[in-house]
Amino acid sequence: MKKALEKALAPKDVRASIAVDLGAESCRVSLLRWEGTRPVITLVHRFPNAPRELPEEQGGGLRWDLSMIVHGLEHGLRLCAGLATEGVRSIAVDGWAVDYVRVDADGAALADPFCYRDERTIKAERSLHRKARPERMRELTGIQLMRINTLYQLHADALAELPEGQQWLNLPEYILSRWGGARVAEFTNATHTQLVELHKRQWCREIFSAAQLDMACAPKLVPPGTEVGRLSGPLAELPAFADTVLVAPACHDTASAIAGIPAQGNDWAYISSGTWSLVGTLLEQPRNGHAPSAENFTNLGAVGDRVCFHKNVNGMWLIKQCMEQWASEGTDWNIVDLVAAAEKLPRPHDLLDVDDPELLLPERMPQRINAQRVKRGHDPLDESASNAPAFASLIFYSLAARYAKVLDRISLHSGKQFKRLFIVGGASQNLFLNRLTAEATGLEVFRGAPESSTVGNFAVQLAALEGSRDAITGVYAEPVARWAALMEGALEAGAKG
Repeated sequence: MKKALEKALAPKDVRASIAVDLGAESCRVSLLRWEGTRPVITLVHRFPNAPRELPEEQGGGLRWDLSMIVHGLEHGLRLCAGLATEGVRSIAVDGWAVDYVRVDADGAALADPFCYRDERTIKAERSLHRKARPERMRELTGIQLMRINTLYQLHADALAELPEGQQWLNLPEYILSRWGGARVAEFTNATHTQLVELHKRQWCREIFSAAQLDMACAPKLVPPGTEVGRLSGPLAELPAFADTVLVAPACHDTASAIAGIPAQGNDWAYISSGTWSLVGTLLEQPRNGHAPSAENFTNLGAVGDRVCFHKNVNGMWLIKQCMEQWASEGTDWNIVDLVAAAEKLPRPHDLLDVDDPELLLPERMPQRINAQRVKRGHDPLDESASNAPAFASLIFYSLAARYAKVLDRISLHSGKQFKRLFIVGGASQNLFLNRLTAEATGLEVFRGAPESSTVGNFAVQLAALEGSRDAITGVYAEPVARWAALMEGALEAGAKG
């Protein structure tokens, strides 16, 4: 069956493709090459990423090191060019949503972009909600109200009186434009800004006005799978990049990750599991009635003119923040060893509210967790590194319980009866958490590709290059699913666990 699929889908143009996946903890550059009719995906370059606090004289705030990110990506592209002697047909970029780069008239970055965790949005959220009712913003966009969304960040810029007339580009689209692409906002990524009008596939004028934002600064909306230009500049001088197309895939990494799930039918849900856990299902139409709105579910753009109906749940951020504190105190825990130690402990009696806003903030995570426990009448845990397994156990059991509650509500709102749950992303490798999730939900859990965003990125690229797309809604769902199925096994995908 797999060989027949390979034969049917083998591209006529056997040049390589490159997928860039920007992550809040690491960035990856992967190469897809063809061995006859068989696709082979190689992670060519991976490098760590993290925001850092800048001093006031450098602009202040929690920001991403843009030059470091660009340097790392371009190093990865050069490595790919050296391997792909057959040439590179296309490059596409996906990444985490909501963060953006302000650019000048020539498209050059004006400053390092803020990280969505910067606390400036606390004030911006209060200010914006005085100007526009949250219920109205939800009605207009169908998007989960979260102060990390681009809307609140841009309003924070307005409150800080940053110069007007500057265009902004979400981070993946900025990278594409830097390499020669048009300045655009890809639809799946744009929906997460909380600035796109539900059903209309256009920027929402009413929200722009309420937030004191200039619509002329917003880039043109394009659907997933849009060719945005050709690689230019110094990279294009390399022989492998002589005629390389730039593609805006599903630039939102979650939309790419879901596009990378080789599942058919209507009985499955997903968790894109990493720093965040995105818990949801795919729908043909958004759910934006009173109950989903009151529970703050979101309706984000997905490949194939569908909707990612899900909720953001705190994820591995919790344990990684704990590990960073213990490391600063002199004890480096390996995540594999920590998970194994946590698995040996009995089930904790008192679970966390993992979505407590205090647990979304950086630093002092063991203390933040204990503050919640004390507030809820529970004894604090020993915060020393020697007690790390107890913290890990508490976090994993709490996450699994939260996943189960969210999935129950998704089933109610969508009318779907779930039997299967696909867990993708880096944390899909946490088999202990997968087991707890299976027990809490009662669903059959399948472990998808840790790099599912990369698989979905490639699947959208290939569908776009073969012309399987609509001018308005972008690539069709069915060919993307076929390409994703073909790549099952090209990375470590599809394992049950």
